[in-house]
Amino acid sequence: MNRQNWTVKDDIREYWSSRAETFDLSPGHEIFGDDERGAWHRLIVRHLGEGDGRKALDLASGTGVISRLLCERGFSVTGLDFSEPMLERARTKAQARSLDARYVMGDAEDTRLPDEAFDAIMTRHLVWTLPDPEAAFADWFRVLKPGGRVLVVDADMTARTLRAKLLRRLAAAVRRLAPPAPMPGVDRERHNRILEQVHFSKGARAAEIAALLAAAGFENIAIDRAFAPIRRAQGRHMPLHQRIDRASQDRYAIRASKPVLLTADAARPGRQAA
Repeated sequence: MNRQNWTVKDDIREYWSSRAETFDLSPGHEIFGDDERGAWHRLIVRHLGEGDGRKALDLASGTGVISRLLCERGFSVTGLDFSEPMLERARTKAQARSLDARYVMGDAEDTRLPDEAFDAIMTRHLVWTLPDPEAAFADWFRVLKPGGRVLVVDADMTARTLRAKLLRRLAAAVRRLAPPAPMPGVDRERHNRILEQVHFSKGARAAEIAALLAAAGFENIAIDRAFAPIRRAQGRHMPLHQRIDRASQDRYAIRASKPVLLTADAARPGRQAA
C-alpha cells in the first residue's frame, strides 16, 4: 500500500474498521446487562433529558451502542462514523430492533451535516482520538440548534495521582500472574502510533476539554464524574486486572449547551474565549 499521503485519520479509520467484527465482544463497548443499561439511561436523562422525538447525533457511533440508548430514551438518532464496517453492523442492529436510527459515513471533526440540525449530540470515547478538537467542537456547535446540548463521555487514562499509580501497578501485577487471552482485533502498535499523534496524547483531561468547549462558544459546562454505577456494572464482565486498571482512570461526562441567543461573536464557531 502506498502510504505517501497517509494520515493519522487513515490510521484511525483502519484501526476501528479492523476492530468492527469483534467490537461488541468487549465489556465497555457493548452493554451486557440491564444494570449497566439503566445506568447509561440515567446519565442520558440527567444531561440531555428525555428524547420526545428530538433529533440526536451520535458521533463515532461505532456499532450503534449509544444510538440504541438514545433511541430507547425517545430520540431520533443519526449516527456518524468514519468506518464502513462499523456502520454496517450498526445498521443491521438498528434494523433488527426497529430503532429510529440512520447511519452516515463522516468525519467527526468535519461532519458536513446541515447547520442547526440537532437538539443533542453525544459521544463516547471519541474526544481522546481527535487530532484537532478545536475544529471538531466548532463543527458540533454549528450543527446544534440554539439551546441544544452536547454530552461528551470520555476518560483520562493517564495515572496522575499516587492512588492511580498504585492501582496501575497492581493491575500490571495481576495481569502478569494471570495473563489474559489476546483481545481479538487489537493492534497495539497502530493504537500507540495513533495515540502519539492526537491532541490528547498526554491524556484527555476533563478540564482541558471543558476549556476547549467554552472557547468554541458553549456555555453551562458541567463535569460529571458519577460513573460508579456504570463502572461496577461493566466490571462484572471484566477480568480482575481490567477492573483494577479502570479504577485508576478518571472517567467523566461533560455536558455543555449552545446559547439560545447568540451574540455576533458567539455565532462564529471556534471563537476564542475572552
